[in-house]
Amino acid sequence: MKLGSTLFLKIAVIFLGIPILALCIFGLPILAREAIESNSEFVYVLYGIIIVMYVSAIPFFIALNHAFKLLSFIDKNNAFSEISVKALKNIKYCAITISGLFVLGMPFFYNFAELDYAPGVILIGMLFIFASMVIAVFAAVLQRLLQEAINIKSENDLTV
Repeated sequence: MKLGSTLFLKIAVIFLGIPILALCIFGLPILAREAIESNSEFVYVLYGIIIVMYVSAIPFFIALNHAFKLLSFIDKNNAFSEISVKALKNIKYCAITISGLFVLGMPFFYNFAELDYAPGVILIGMLFIFASMVIAVFAAVLQRLLQEAINIKSENDLTV
């Protein structure tokens, strides 16, 4: 397969990671510093949200790494292989982990919404959960389809 065919998707994967990396390096520490300086009741709630975001960044970058590997396998004509199935499986587990972390962090989002009288904050937390679950389901469907295609391919190779 041509190298340029997945180049756009590789660039998209890189551009997905850059804002999250910038948020982890610059945005969240500034938020934590301002929360400390304000001495308000938001401090502990914001700490919980920041911890959930930092911990969820780990499986996010692992999933991006596996997505990049999967695109490399497609470039090398190894799309229909067990390593591709394993990459999709890891992406699925990372998405489930991110969703689970935000489910565990929802009390922090709820408390923040109660303290700030901003119910939209709960929707933001639920958005992370929903988006991660959609990615997990999509990766699971692709994993199953790819595994069935590999099984059909191996059966055809044996009949020849």
